[in-house]
Amino acid sequence: MSSSTKEHERLSIIAPPLDFSFKCLAVMSDIADEEPREGMRKLKSKDGKAVTRALKLNNNSLGELIGLEDVTERLLEEPDNLLWIDLSFNDLAIIDPVLTKFTQLKMLYLHGNNINQLIEVEKLAKLPNLKVLTLHGNPIENEKGYRHMVLAMLPNLKTLDFSGVTKSDRATAQQFKHKPWTKKPKKKKETE
Repeated sequence: MSSSTKEHERLSIIAPPLDFSFKCLAVMSDIADEEPREGMRKLKSKDGKAVTRALKLNNNSLGELIGLEDVTERLLEEPDNLLWIDLSFNDLAIIDPVLTKFTQLKMLYLHGNNINQLIEVEKLAKLPNLKVLTLHGNPIENEKGYRHMVLAMLPNLKTLDFSGVTKSDRATAQQFKHKPWTKKPKKKKETE
């Protein structure tokens, strides 16, 4: 690895996030009309793309992530090396499979959305490096055994909802290895 490549790698890790929070984005294509928020000095590559490993899309009105991959390709120098995506406080009802294309992700914030089925979380099992996840403030948080079922689906997590995963959490999560989140509730028999 050349010294300039090593320096580029180091800078992209410490670079501030590309921040599109609080921009009233309803769909990913709205980013084309926006500039990232001001803040710490942004690092840019020779072709003008952001040199960062973090993307903030929080506090918008995003209901879907169609076009996320195109947006990251257009804006980021190395979109495949994203480590953190913040999608908190949007209107997401599902966990879009496009997130699994960012296989280097270590942190994913999804709190404060409308995710209402635990089975959605299982999609994130395709992210081998995911260590930090937030889901609190979604309807799924009210499911009995929510924390332990999430940890059963994603055993590599170190932090869930800003709370460290304990040995006790892991032991309790083992009880959910039979995937109860995939079973449909039984319908009550009607009596005549």
